[in-house]
This record gives sequence, C-alpha cells and structure tokens, in this order.
Amino acid sequence: MKRNYYLVILIFLIFFAISFLTNILGAINPNVSDSFALSGTLTGMLPFSFFIAYALMSIPSGMIIQKFGEKKCLVLAWILALGGALLFTLFPVFQVFLCSLFMIGSGMAILQVAIYPLLRVTGGEEHFAFNSVIAQLVFGAASFLSPFVYSYLVLHLGNSQAGEGFFISFISFLTPDSLPWVSIYWIFGFVSLLMMAVIIASRFPKVERKEDEIVGAWKTHVELFKQKKVILFFLGIFCYVGTEQGIANWISEFLRTYHGLRPEIEGARAVGLFWGLMTIGCVLGLGLLKIMDSKIVLRIFTFAALIILTFTLFGRVEFALFGFPALGFCLSVMYAIIFSLALNSVEKSHGSFAGILCTAIAGGAIVSLLIGKLKDLIGLQAGMTVLYLTLAYILSISFWAKPIIRNATIKIKSTEQQ
Repeated sequence: MKRNYYLVILIFLIFFAISFLTNILGAINPNVSDSFALSGTLTGMLPFSFFIAYALMSIPSGMIIQKFGEKKCLVLAWILALGGALLFTLFPVFQVFLCSLFMIGSGMAILQVAIYPLLRVTGGEEHFAFNSVIAQLVFGAASFLSPFVYSYLVLHLGNSQAGEGFFISFISFLTPDSLPWVSIYWIFGFVSLLMMAVIIASRFPKVERKEDEIVGAWKTHVELFKQKKVILFFLGIFCYVGTEQGIANWISEFLRTYHGLRPEIEGARAVGLFWGLMTIGCVLGLGLLKIMDSKIVLRIFTFAALIILTFTLFGRVEFALFGFPALGFCLSVMYAIIFSLALNSVEKSHGSFAGILCTAIAGGAIVSLLIGKLKDLIGLQAGMTVLYLTLAYILSISFWAKPIIRNATIKIKSTEQQ
C-alpha cells in the first residue's frame, strides 16, 4: 500500500491525545485528594480505576478490532473517553470520577491495541520502526505538556478577568469554583469530541494483519500462560508500569507532604519534567541499543534508578526536584526492552502474547493503590519503598532473560595487522 501521510499524522495525533489524557493523574492527585477528603488508599483508587481497564480490555479489544475493523473501534474508543469526561464534569463527585476514569481507560486501551497495526500499514512496513519511535516521542511530548496545561488552567481560572480571553472565561463558567482542577476534564471532552469527528471524516485502509499480529482464541492465551517465561515477562511489564505510575502518581503529593511545595506549580512541573526526561531518554536509549546488548542497557538504567530513588526519597528538596525527573530518564528504555525481550523469547503466537503483556499494564493500578494503602499505614515515604521491589525484579530480567533473537548492534571491526 502507498504511504498515506494524512493518516500517519492522524495516528501521531492519536498518540498525542492518548498520552495527554493518560498521564495527567499524577499532577492532579493532591487536589483531588483535598477536594474529596480522600485517604491514601482512596487516592490510590484513582489510577487503579484507570489502569485496571487495561487488564480487562486489552485482550478483548484485539478480538473486537479484528471483527469490526479499526475505524469503528477508534470511534468507539473516543465515545468512551468523551462519555467519561462529560459524565464527571456534569456530576463532579468521587464515585462518578472513578467510573469516569474507568471509561476513559477503556477507551485508551482500545486505542493502544488498534493504532500500531494501522501505523504499520499507513506508514509503510519498511518505515514502521522509524514511525514507532516518532510516535513515542509525540506520546512523550504530550505527557510533558499536560501537567503544564493543568497548571495554567488552575492558576488562571480563579483570576478569569476580561483580559484572560473568552476561552478561560468559558471554562471558568463551566467549572465549579471549589473544584478548579475539574477544568482539565472539559479539555479532555473537547479533545475526545474533536478526535472522534476527525476519525469519522477520514477513510481508513483495511489492515491485513501478519500472522504474529493476529490475536488468537482464549485457548491460545491459556496455553501461553502455562509457560514459565510468559508469566515471568508478564510480571516484568507489571513491575515496570507499576514503577512508572507509582512514581508519577505520587510525585506531587510527595513534594507537598515532605517539602511543602505546591501541587499546581512545583508538583505539576516535576511531573511534566518526569515525562519530558523519559522522552529524551528514549532517544538516547536508541543509540545505546545500537552498540550494546539490550540486557546490559536495562541493567545499567535500572541500577541508576535504584540509586536515584534512594536520594529522591530520603534526600533534601533539591534531590527530590532533580531525582523524580531523573527517574523518568532511567525508566525510559525499560518498557521497550522488556517487551522486546519477551516477544523475542517465544517462537509463535506473538499477537496473543502481546495482548497478555498489555494486560500487565494493570501493574499501574495495583502498585499505585498499594502505595496509597501503605501511605495510610506507615507514611508515603516508607510506602514508596515498595518501588525497590519492582525495580529489583526488573533488574533480575537483565540476568535471566534468554531471547531467541538478540537486538542488532553495530559491530566495530578491529584493525587488522598489515
């Protein structure tokens, strides 16, 4: 198929929107907790409600997409996101917020499953690796920007004078005075509506899936789960996403609790930098993977993360402000390496295995909730030490993984004696 630049750009835009909606929770958590007087456990229920949708929807999404096609499922995903955003903005109470997050998470799970095969077809198979990297950079850019958009909204809504313009005045009119952070969900609703309209107006090609992209029947998934290495790599993705979200969702609250910093300013900035440095780390990680074995790269970055985590949790405010973004840099290569090691460790059923690995994104739900529970029992600082366990497991992968195919590296020829 001829490359379709319009659809490639649209898919990049979908990546941007997914990230914008997904990674805002870390910035708004303290304000949500204050508004609804939540305990640490109930605060942990916020990311739980979002990421548990991945556990429930990833495998069924693949089956639904294969039956009904990408376009219909993309529209369905944005309908879920729009419905979730509007439901909460119209009824801003905690119980509704949990339902809203689950709806948005379900939509994002469908999108994640649908867009990679689409990107391969529309961008050209020979350009798929390059386009995938660009997509991750776009994804990271949105994660970096969304906390700053939130910070801008919260700081300006309370001062929405005539000089602020129609947009801020309109959002201020729609948003309860006591819940300025709800404004970000009006933005999410607008983004979802816009994306849905663009997708409906666009023509999509029929995606002919490769054999390793086809999602098998439930029996195939059960057979895979009988393999020890499948379970071990499932736990690897579980621990990675648990680490990522366990940090991102508690950065702002940690800085407020232990260093007296404001969630909507310093907290939002730290969350944005966490995602921003993760994006930069992806670029540098690509270079390292061309000259080093992926297991060695994983080992180096995980060791660094363990050291930085210690200074971040137990050091002065300067260490925390530097450490949280630096942890994003260290985490940048982990997901891609673990995922590729996993897929390169099995000989068949890659589509079904990928679905199982995507289900492990539920680690973001479980670990964030666990940290919240520990916060109530022993304090947030002690609770976040659970991240040592998840990082230790990730480190272990760099020792026991035995991929059938190793990552290609540049061979440096030795100088021959003449």
